[in-house]
Amino acid sequence: MNGRDGEVREVRIASWRRRLGAWLIDIILVGILWDLLAGAAGPITQFHFWLPPGPIFSAWFVHLGSGDALILFAYWTVLEGTRGQSLGKMALGLKVTDRRGDAIDLPRAAIQSFGKAFLLPLDVLIGWIAMPGSGQRLFNRLSETIVVLVDDGAPEGVRYVRPG
Repeated sequence: MNGRDGEVREVRIASWRRRLGAWLIDIILVGILWDLLAGAAGPITQFHFWLPPGPIFSAWFVHLGSGDALILFAYWTVLEGTRGQSLGKMALGLKVTDRRGDAIDLPRAAIQSFGKAFLLPLDVLIGWIAMPGSGQRLFNRLSETIVVLVDDGAPEGVRYVRPG
């Protein structure tokens, strides 16, 4: 990829293993926080009053139409659409960007979050089969996003020092 000034920019695609780790961190953290909030707030946080009974589609731990999937969808859309990173991605040094490695907006974040919140096994399987080696899920492709490794090093010409 060419940078804005004609130089080639290196964007390192995240591994599936690291992405799975970030996803697990996210669902565990969000699950714990949601359970605490649901317990404290009582029935107002239960979505059962407007959702059909039972799961419509099971996506490992999350059910399509369940409060869990909706909360995860909102969580990923907001954090990745504003910061590029969920808490799991921050912990593992990952970030969601556009294909050039630049920040994404909320609509792109919503599209890519939909796949992992509601259709993850199908989303990943289609990505592996239809786009081998790309490191993209189907909904990454649809949103024109990628998950990259964050370069935590200092910018060129900068050295960090501790006071004292």
